[in-house]
Amino acid sequence: MSQQVRFDAGAADGPPDQRLERSVAAQARLHELVPGGAHTYARASDQYPEGLAPVLARGAGAHVWDVDGNEYVEYGMGLRSVTLGHGYRPVVDAVTTAIADGVSFSRPSRWELDAAEAFCAQVPGAEMVKFAKNGSDATTAAVRLARAATGRDLVAVCTDHPFFSTDDWFIGTTAMDAGIPRGITDLTVGFRYGDLAGTAELLAAHRGEVAALVLEAATAHQEPPPGYLEGLRALCDREGVVLVFDEIITGMRWSSGGAQAVYGVTPDLSTWGKAMGNGFAVSALAGRRELMELGGLATDERRVFLLSTTHGAETAGLAAWLAVHREYGALDVPAVLAERGRRLRAGVEQVVGAAGLADHVTVSGHPACLVFGTRDGSGAPSQPFRTLFLAELLRRGVLAQSFVVSAAHTDTDLDRTVDAVAGALPTYAAALDAGSTDKFLVGPPVAPALRERAAPRRLRHRPEPVRHHGGAR
Repeated sequence: MSQQVRFDAGAADGPPDQRLERSVAAQARLHELVPGGAHTYARASDQYPEGLAPVLARGAGAHVWDVDGNEYVEYGMGLRSVTLGHGYRPVVDAVTTAIADGVSFSRPSRWELDAAEAFCAQVPGAEMVKFAKNGSDATTAAVRLARAATGRDLVAVCTDHPFFSTDDWFIGTTAMDAGIPRGITDLTVGFRYGDLAGTAELLAAHRGEVAALVLEAATAHQEPPPGYLEGLRALCDREGVVLVFDEIITGMRWSSGGAQAVYGVTPDLSTWGKAMGNGFAVSALAGRRELMELGGLATDERRVFLLSTTHGAETAGLAAWLAVHREYGALDVPAVLAERGRRLRAGVEQVVGAAGLADHVTVSGHPACLVFGTRDGSGAPSQPFRTLFLAELLRRGVLAQSFVVSAAHTDTDLDRTVDAVAGALPTYAAALDAGSTDKFLVGPPVAPALRERAAPRRLRHRPEPVRHHGGAR
């Protein structure tokens, strides 16, 4: 028997019925074959309302279609990796042309030289670069370089920033630390963003032991206080610590040269990914020559094993990066992203305010990296209310874990999203009046992606197709 979502406060003119039978079946089969049912925890079904996790078939621009044929305006766009839009023709054509002549060879290709020249010309402080396929590998390589250069073991990471790498040195500091030896996690210490004095105290307490300071120069919610990044730069110079900026998100979104170009502070090393390839797999480690060369041949020091992978320089990823680089040169994409984000935020805040829910549904962050917040009746952040909001947006054709835009989002897309938010608010208000989302959801709410146990979204049975209806049950 199919389950059914109950909407006690839905209007008679609510959205049409939405069928997801094929998505539910495909997701169930994925759970049988793939641990977690997805290859990235942030894409998993526990990040979506139960029975409302579309399995996608294709995308174009800022739109995606699921295997049931439902169409959505998408936000987040490949976990912030797609800034130009799905299937963006100049990138697809460049990749198609490149791979037609071969993808991987026994010697470097011309793509490696062209990509390196373009990258080092674009990024301040990038005297050398090495490409890879994901940001985790690039950031771990930065840590390895710092340890080799300084002869120190400890790494200091910003505890206010959610993610740096899938590797043990970082994952061991999260709730999902199973299988990671304590001896590894003890080598990572933390500092708070914006607290220059606290960071100085940390380095003094571990004087001569810290190899690297790893942080994002800025995030969606955090702008560096005046003098903060400059202070970190001076502190690292004084203490002999390698300063590493994680530009995985900020790079190509804050500016073509990353956050370091915006704020005018050059790190020793920086790591890049996501938007570099408009969804194609390519990342980079860049920085000062004297550090990078520790993985090369112009050194008398012990050599560092630095990003030596079979697929690190395959032609598809590098051709994609070069095409994105050209598009950014022709169009100020970060400025477009910021303008799109500002327009969306204004529209959402207008309808939320009109509904009297400004204290419960919020939009915040850098305009090119917006997130929404959901709060319960007491004003506390709420996963159940997030789940309800996600469900209501999905039912209205908006797939949005965030409100992170791309340059492909049109005014029509933004207006449609604002309309979807407006349509979601009556149900949100009804749940607030009821004091709970229990009557409005099927199954438990979404849960943090990095958590110790599968509960509260542990699989207990094979999911059945769900038909979601507007209006009351």
